[in-house]
Amino acid sequence: MGYREVTVNCLWIKRPPGEVFLRYWSLVRRLVIRPGALGDFVVSLPALECLRSSYLEVWTASAHLPLVQFADRVRSIASTGLDLAGVTEPPSSLWEQLGAFDSIVSWYGSNRSDFRQAVSHLPFTFFPALPPQGAGTKQHAVDFYLAQVRSLCECPSDGIPRIRCDVAREDFVAIHPFSGSPRKNWPLENFRVLAAQLAVDSPVQWCRGPEDPPLAGTVEIADLYQLACWLARARLYIGNDSGVTHLAAAVGTPVLALFGPSDPDVWAPRGPGVQIGQFASKTSR
Repeated sequence: MGYREVTVNCLWIKRPPGEVFLRYWSLVRRLVIRPGALGDFVVSLPALECLRSSYLEVWTASAHLPLVQFADRVRSIASTGLDLAGVTEPPSSLWEQLGAFDSIVSWYGSNRSDFRQAVSHLPFTFFPALPPQGAGTKQHAVDFYLAQVRSLCECPSDGIPRIRCDVAREDFVAIHPFSGSPRKNWPLENFRVLAAQLAVDSPVQWCRGPEDPPLAGTVEIADLYQLACWLARARLYIGNDSGVTHLAAAVGTPVLALFGPSDPDVWAPRGPGVQIGQFASKTSR
């Protein structure tokens, strides 16, 4: 189950007086385990796609499942019992499932010695989940994750996360005025003033996530792929340093990303139409 034959290469070895033809296949079954918030997940997409093999399975947060369209199978980490490993005895099915993979690349449990010990008999490769901080170590998050996977395989990625939505552009501006941390939010009143100015030329539609504060008149789409495709219809998106902002950039919508405490050199969304604005802040991410 799950195997398929894929021709990788044709190799000719020339040896007099004749030639020997060798044909071989790659049948690597790989599991990628990627926890984290939405923005962290989106900036790691180029790296995750580089890990494609003859069979690729991805375990991630439940909300991110609709965004994984390059894997043979995708599962939520919560549904597997993985969080019990190293803490108590997980279901036997977990060990059976993990044992079916030739390669397991994990950003989950890299800082948990109990977890690493529990899975030490399995072919895990662990990577740090966040880029290092401090002078001399600054690297954009996308490049950080790409460098990790390039230690395992070739990866010709251009470093731009992409989520494909086959929708037509429409004449409205999308605004998401929230993020995962209130300290990263540009004041809501500033968004209102900007929205009023933009509304002279184009309709403005506000959006919010299920965990964002209440805001009247907003679009709320729980499924992240459906939200991505709604954002792809906008002619412009404006938001804070948030997962939704990374999502908008990944579908190719022109983005104005407003940064306060976070470092845009590390965390700015990437895309051909991304512009960064910064507001005063004394703290750092």
